[in-house]
Amino acid sequence: MAEPKENDFLDDLADAEAEEFAQSLDDYDDEALELDELRAERDQLKDRWMRALADAENARKRGDRARREAEQYGGSKLARDMLPVFDNMKRAVETITEEQKEASAALIEGIELTMRGLLKTFSKHGIELISPEVGDKFDPNIHEAMFEAPVPNTKSGEIIQVSAQGFMLHDRLLRPAQVGVSSNPG
Repeated sequence: MAEPKENDFLDDLADAEAEEFAQSLDDYDDEALELDELRAERDQLKDRWMRALADAENARKRGDRARREAEQYGGSKLARDMLPVFDNMKRAVETITEEQKEASAALIEGIELTMRGLLKTFSKHGIELISPEVGDKFDPNIHEAMFEAPVPNTKSGEIIQVSAQGFMLHDRLLRPAQVGVSSNPG
């Protein structure tokens, strides 16, 4: 009867090993499940990190763009306030007669130098003059029609009079040129 005991022992040993193997499979499944959860968490964290990185880059670009715009267009209010000064100086220079030029040459030269200095400063800061001429085509993007009139020998939409010059600040309209426009039909 020694054999059955040995068989029982082998059966018990096989059962124990099978149970241990089953337990190791369960542990393996648990570890695999935990590993899958860790991978999913890693992927989620990586995705959040990438999004945060992209948001930071976008914020940096927006900040750079805002800084550049502030540099280029930050003085637009002051520039707009200086335009009437230019207009008044231009009118003053245009009304000077030859007798006044002879009588007050130094004063007139000073006014003209100041006018050139103002235009040079405008140019230095990106302010460019819009100087339409009579006969040019009306462009609503840079001109403001102050009136329309039927003028002989002109086409509809032609500039017939320039009341005030306009100004651009870099690529933005600071003030449209004020013009009169022909309304001749065809």
